[in-house]
Amino acid sequence: MMFWILGAAMALVAAVIVVLPLWRRGGAQIGHTEGALAIFVDQLKEIEDERVRGLISDEEAAAAAVEIKRRMLNVEKQGGARIVSKGGALALMASAVLVPALAGGVYVLNGAPGLPSQPFAERADEREEDRRIADLTERLRARLLAEENGGATEGWVLLGQTYMRMGRYGDAVWAFERLEEREDVTAGILTQLAEALIAVDQGAVTVRANALLDRALQMDPLSPAGSYYKAQWLEQDGRPAKARELLMLRMRQEDSFQPWMESFLAQINRLGASIGEAPVTLADFVDMPRGPSAEDVEAAGEMSEEDRGAFIRQMVSNLAERMEEEPENLDGWLQLGRAYGVLGERENALAAYRAAEGLLDGLAADDPRRGVVAQGLAANGG
Repeated sequence: MMFWILGAAMALVAAVIVVLPLWRRGGAQIGHTEGALAIFVDQLKEIEDERVRGLISDEEAAAAAVEIKRRMLNVEKQGGARIVSKGGALALMASAVLVPALAGGVYVLNGAPGLPSQPFAERADEREEDRRIADLTERLRARLLAEENGGATEGWVLLGQTYMRMGRYGDAVWAFERLEEREDVTAGILTQLAEALIAVDQGAVTVRANALLDRALQMDPLSPAGSYYKAQWLEQDGRPAKARELLMLRMRQEDSFQPWMESFLAQINRLGASIGEAPVTLADFVDMPRGPSAEDVEAAGEMSEEDRGAFIRQMVSNLAERMEEEPENLDGWLQLGRAYGVLGERENALAAYRAAEGLLDGLAADDPRRGVVAQGLAANGG
């Protein structure tokens, strides 16, 4: 409610500031030069304020100030030749009333006044961090382009991955394309290029992306990312049963549980539902790591609901204690996060997924465990 009161008050004050001088002048002519110069002066003040706060560099501030002063000189040379007539004044008065009303209507339909505001200092920190990352990224790009041998493959991979995280998918495609025909190109690089192309086309697997996936799977038939996106192509091509079969075949090629299997399983069951196939579980493919034994399950079945809950919590507690001894065990943290999620302990689940997140730096960009961590964080408020 406070937001609406403040917003309405600000809109009213702004309208009065614009309309009152026009009303008093009764449609008298208004000089263009005076208003333009006042705007330029305000812009110069804003640039200086941003420079002082460290939001822009001294060089950027100086360049912006020179440009604004050049524009001021041009306006002064015009000598206030342009005049706003009575009709223009009426248009301004109408705008002063209609624009706030229209903006308010749009906000009512699409806004979110209930969301808490973000402190300015935090937004400034985020902008500074984004600027720093962008600067480092462009430095890496320039260095790679300047190298006589075309730049190290690892550097181009890092650049492409960084562009992907920044949401600059077109630039990511450009970076990975530099490696497409190199002798040391890997299946992982080709699947990352395909993924970037898919992102550019908003989730659609193009003919070119499909060709890259075929090439990647020829190099590494066990590439999880290659199989995942190839199945997406098959579904898109109107062959959901074939897509499901491909995913299930890849699942059967593993002897032990892998974190990417959960994503595969979700796709398998989604595709199965569309063609009338019964759902499957991880137990249909592999034995889950360190899960309860058959004896444990049988014993749990004979317990009361209260005892069964205590039994499950004890197993989760044992896993949590093991993770204190094995803090670098990424798969263990993922298993613990899932276990806490089943128990409804979101804070503990979030802590487990955050611990897993800290172990992702050494993983390839196409490692499915990255997706598992992201999904776990999102599901638990992270």
